[in-house]
Amino acid sequence: MVTPVLSAASSHIGKVRASNQDSGSVGNHLFVVADGMGGHAGGDVASAIAVKHLVGIDQAFENTDDAREELYRGILDAGAKLTQAVAEHPELTGMGTTVSAMVRVGHQMVIAHIGDSRIYRLRDGTLEQITADHTFVQRLVDTGRITPEEAAVHPRRSVLMRVLGDVDVDPEIDTHIVDTAPGDRWLLCSDGLSGYVSEREMAEILLSIDDPREAVDKLILASLAEGAPDNVTVVIAHVEEGFEHSPPAEPQIVGSASEPLTYETGPVTRVQRLPALLLHPLRAQPIADEHFEPEEGYLEELIEEDRQRLRRRRIVWSIGVVLVIGAIAWGVVASYQWTQTKFFVGEDDGVVVIYQGVQQNVGPFSLSSPFEDTGIVVDELPLFIQDSVRDTLPADNLEEARDIVERLTRD
Repeated sequence: MVTPVLSAASSHIGKVRASNQDSGSVGNHLFVVADGMGGHAGGDVASAIAVKHLVGIDQAFENTDDAREELYRGILDAGAKLTQAVAEHPELTGMGTTVSAMVRVGHQMVIAHIGDSRIYRLRDGTLEQITADHTFVQRLVDTGRITPEEAAVHPRRSVLMRVLGDVDVDPEIDTHIVDTAPGDRWLLCSDGLSGYVSEREMAEILLSIDDPREAVDKLILASLAEGAPDNVTVVIAHVEEGFEHSPPAEPQIVGSASEPLTYETGPVTRVQRLPALLLHPLRAQPIADEHFEPEEGYLEELIEEDRQRLRRRRIVWSIGVVLVIGAIAWGVVASYQWTQTKFFVGEDDGVVVIYQGVQQNVGPFSLSSPFEDTGIVVDELPLFIQDSVRDTLPADNLEEARDIVERLTRD
């Protein structure tokens, strides 16, 4: 029986960065994406160290508990290696990386996650984000202070609350176990994909392309079509009937981890070329150090900044409401004043009366009122004139209305 290709991985530098700080790997059981941070201070080194260390646990596990413990311990050990690298190369101080990894154990996925790279599961046509972003804006969403739509464009959306690096010797890593079933499509990606390609488009690509290698390439092309201002790394794993694992064509490491590990530093941003700017003029380009952890007191400043932004938004909204209400009120007053320039001749209690306004009502309110009682009895007028008066005779102004009354008496 020929073993099908059920997983694949690829990484692209993007159109702006000068180096690829992403890393990823795909094996028979283990799948990893890591997005390095630290800019010239070693983001590529951080993600490479993490992925190179974790590929060692790509193996079949007897149960999910063993896999969960091994994956958790592997990420902690990778963090220790990052700390050691900084001790030996102080110029790398501040480097770190996100890690989103999963190990397949039969019909279950063991997941470990820190940072804002993501793991998705596509099932029955629905793409579901399995991991939660460890970002400042996600905390605002979780507490109901902003909406997911606002989070997507928030100016501080790249501030990480948790990351694997030399800043925390005991990082908090999320681990959990998720069931999987034949037909599921699993997607791991850095925010170079999730930050620029909609979940709807990602789902459409996964649904329309069966070959994971082609799907990986298509997703990266979708990010490039949006300008790809960040590195892009994608890993896909399919779950098929009769297979207890999701093998690739061959185990593969992509991104910075696929290169020999060096500790040289250098620039991280290329100047955007004119054609790219013309093709994507509205996409705000990120700063070189896209991800970073807040220093002490920084979050308090961001929270206060967010409060000020909320207050400004409320003030603008309130002013807008007042302006709309004012415009409506002005329109009502102006319309009413216009109606009062009109007159008509009609009947009131059997007498011919000149009315001011128009013969219409707005709800319970009449737009006309008796202006002048002529003293002419309607029943004393010719029959055809009586009918005209009862049906009302319009006039553009008071003088015209009085002329109509005068003609009634002559007739």
